[in-house]
Amino acid sequence: QVQLVESGGGSVQAGGSLRLSCVASVRIFSINAMGWYRQAPGKERELVARITSGGSTNYADSVKGRFTMSVDNAKNMVSLQMNSLKPEETGAYYCTVTIGVNVVWGPGTQVTVSS
Repeated sequence: QVQLVESGGGSVQAGGSLRLSCVASVRIFSINAMGWYRQAPGKERELVARITSGGSTNYADSVKGRFTMSVDNAKNMVSLQMNSLKPEETGAYYCTVTIGVNVVWGPGTQVTVSS
């Protein structure tokens, strides 16, 4: 059973930065893709960023140029550096990993951006 542990959420003022991290209980090389999703209050969950085992990364248009996703294979960790945060980006952020056809979700970490 793959387990994901997220950290780094918190409260920040608009324009500030946060760095989210997600540690997986399996080696990164066994994972096909890792991603970050978020869910704002009253809204559907949406993709923020995703990286495949081949190194291909894609970002939601709304975060391009501000968010950067990175992988640390030695630590089985994926991180999301979020800069210039906006109040509308408040919500729960979830780490996911895809192994074969299986998608595993972390419990989520809360990000609150105040204006």
